[in-house]
Amino acid sequence: MIRKLTSGKYRLYSRKRDPRTGRRRNLGTFSSRAAAERHERAVQYFKHH
Repeated sequence: MIRKLTSGKYRLYSRKRDPRTGRRRNLGTFSSRAAAERHERAVQYFKHH
C-alpha cells in the first residue's frame, strides 16, 4: 500500500496491520511513486520466493 505524505514523498506500508499496534508497518519512503511501486514489486517477489 503506497500513501503520499504531506512532504510530497511516498511511503510504502505493509498490507496487513500489526496486531500489537493496530498500525501498518513502514516498508520505506521514496521520492517518487514509481520508485515505491518498484520496491513494492520486489517485496512481493521475496515474500513468494
